[in-house]
Amino acid sequence: MEKDLEIPAKKVSIETKREIAKIGMSASLLLTAGSALFLRNKTAKTIHITAGVALVGFSIWHASLYPKNHKS
Repeated sequence: MEKDLEIPAKKVSIETKREIAKIGMSASLLLTAGSALFLRNKTAKTIHITAGVALVGFSIWHASLYPKNHKS
């Protein structure tokens, strides 16, 4: 009989999540800007679009990691 292995859920701190989001934004920005130089190539165009979408996603995630208590 197989024994179910349970892996305890690791809690990742908010600072770690922010760092991961920043690294993701930096990497996707680099890919977006770098691939923009070669848009005539089909592969570069695909990388450019995918990296741009990833940049937007990482930016939204990064913004969601900060508190929303601002006064207007």
